[in-house]
Amino acid sequence: MPASTVKLDAALLREISAAKPRGQTLAAFVREAIERELLRRKLRAAAEQYCAFLDEHPDETQELELWESSPLAARPRRSRT
Repeated sequence: MPASTVKLDAALLREISAAKPRGQTLAAFVREAIERELLRRKLRAAAEQYCAFLDEHPDETQELELWESSPLAARPRRSRT
């Protein structure tokens, strides 16, 4: 992995240092924050794509509504065959 350097102003550095867990390095904290942000963006894009899919396929929405109305908390009935 190529090394990189990010310059932070003193106020931001103090704020990050105060926010990070005591046993965590600054680099690890910043790396995790960036990874979380990238994941958040990917999940948001996926949610938007799924909403667009549901808009284009109303039958899928109906199936989801049927599934949501299913009594999943109730015990299934046994078939008498």
